[in-house]
Amino acid sequence: MTMTVDSRAADVRRHELAAFLRSRRERITPDQVGLPISGRRRTPGLRREEVAQLAGVGVTWYTWLEQGRDINASEQVLEAISRTLRLDPHEHLHLFTLAGAPEPPLEKDCKLLSQNVYRMMAKLEPFPVCVRNARCDILAYNRAYNWLMGDVDAIPFEDRNTMVQCLTNPEWRRRLPDWETNLPRVVAGFRAAMAEHLTEPAWKNLVRRLRQESEVFERMWKEHDVSGERIVLKRYFHPDVGLLRFEFSYLYLGRRSEISLATLTPADEETAAKLPSSF
Repeated sequence: MTMTVDSRAADVRRHELAAFLRSRRERITPDQVGLPISGRRRTPGLRREEVAQLAGVGVTWYTWLEQGRDINASEQVLEAISRTLRLDPHEHLHLFTLAGAPEPPLEKDCKLLSQNVYRMMAKLEPFPVCVRNARCDILAYNRAYNWLMGDVDAIPFEDRNTMVQCLTNPEWRRRLPDWETNLPRVVAGFRAAMAEHLTEPAWKNLVRRLRQESEVFERMWKEHDVSGERIVLKRYFHPDVGLLRFEFSYLYLGRRSEISLATLTPADEETAAKLPSSF
């Protein structure tokens, strides 16, 4: 049977996906993902069955994927494989492209930001500014926000989520003296926002991750509380200058957009005086 142009292209893409997965798998060592090293290993990196186990997929199915067979992978499965193989943002997008899946939501949201937004954030310094979506992913931020939160640049792209950091990063929590008090409203607001995204893999994956990694979130999630109330006054603790107080202002980037630009304005003269004059 003669192959069409489309079928040939799909065949090439599947084989490229297979080679890409093998190359990423072979660069990850067992100790990097918390697996014990036992016996001799015939291949470098992780075994296929180890990737499958860590990603929560069938060994046979993952083997077929690495063999370039004609099978479909859901966004949820691709997200799990990406996390297991520790793909960076460019590799993450490349994985989705080769698999013929829609563009990952986080990368799609980031592309919606114009250069005007970045210029605005720079002009607002020394006030900290960040841009987030409804899922609490940090899409962009200025140098003042990076200073306030302790080197956001060092956080892996896929982990730049305020809920993930607040619940799993002790350094982040140390800078938020009221995090335990504010957390119930944050979780309730997140649940309310998720009502319009219940079937979306990115949202479900985030909830699954938070429930697995945070007992506090698991307890609050089971309570099913919802809220639309914003926290407009927050306190932060910076190790160099001490306690800071900010009022939050939110600007939504479009009439129906769920992406907002949050500006942290000093709530008192003491806080304003503590902000760096340059970065």
